[in-house]
Amino acid sequence: MNRPTIIAHRGVPTYRLEHTRPSYELAIEQGADYIEPDVVCTSDGHLVVRHENEISGTTDVADHPEFADRRATKVIDGKELTGWFTEDFTLAELKTLRTVERLPQLRPQNVGRNGTEPILTFEEVLDIAEAAPRQVGVYVETKHPSYFDEIGLSLDDRLIEALERRDLNRVDSPVPIVIQCFETGNLRRLRSRTPVMLIQLMDRKDAPWDLEVAGDPRTYADLTAPAELTWIAGYADGIGPNKSLVIAREPDHRLIGETGLVRDAHAAGLLVHIWTMRDENNFLPLDLRIGEVKAEHGDAAEEYRLFARAGVDGFFADDTGVAIRALCAE
Repeated sequence: MNRPTIIAHRGVPTYRLEHTRPSYELAIEQGADYIEPDVVCTSDGHLVVRHENEISGTTDVADHPEFADRRATKVIDGKELTGWFTEDFTLAELKTLRTVERLPQLRPQNVGRNGTEPILTFEEVLDIAEAAPRQVGVYVETKHPSYFDEIGLSLDDRLIEALERRDLNRVDSPVPIVIQCFETGNLRRLRSRTPVMLIQLMDRKDAPWDLEVAGDPRTYADLTAPAELTWIAGYADGIGPNKSLVIAREPDHRLIGETGLVRDAHAAGLLVHIWTMRDENNFLPLDLRIGEVKAEHGDAAEEYRLFARAGVDGFFADDTGVAIRALCAE
């Protein structure tokens, strides 16, 4: 491959409801190398594909009077949230819900699809990849693994079990698998359980929740230092940084310049897969916005080209078509 890897972030949520079959199938049609599900757990131990375990913003659960009493307030990774949580539903119950657009103000084109698609299981995403007309990988993110461990619903155990059942827990898997997470502890434990690629996600602020709980003072910013990248290389194959950790921005979102993170990560033997590339002005640097409307699309292709020149190895993309066109032209 003579271009960076393209990871279809939840499918193609620019034009389809995220984490749904049509979204993943469109990504495959447009040429994605991987489709990307986020996984959380049900009360009866199934991995389901949702942006978060709190599902009031991504499903029609609030419209189901039979589930009104499931509304709860919980503390997830130190933050208090009120809503409906996947771990309080069986898989059969979740299958009665339908998905809705998470960002309706920015993606009104998807609102008409609300209520048309069910919640997928992780196994169903594997089915989609296996049915593809060419080899397509699955790049799975485990959400809040420490929290799910605490309530006796280990995401990691269930993920490895699913891969083993389907003979995918190997480097030569017919469906290439990548596992990613914002926490560090589960990735370190997974290293001895799987040969597949592991990616340490990094945000532009805060710290991995497992480090916070353990009293470890290191933040994501600290983990970008060369010595810490060497530590990460001891258990992971790459990093997945917020794109502003690679090309920095001013407070007004103008681009400043490269930070050196790609150079330092490569020196430690790590791949760099950045997130998230999106078309809407709301998410683009000020330099690349077109017009004043946040939902309108700016020059996303040029943003891809800037990061490709910075040497990144892969992109989490909300619009596979734009990514392919920009990177193949580059």
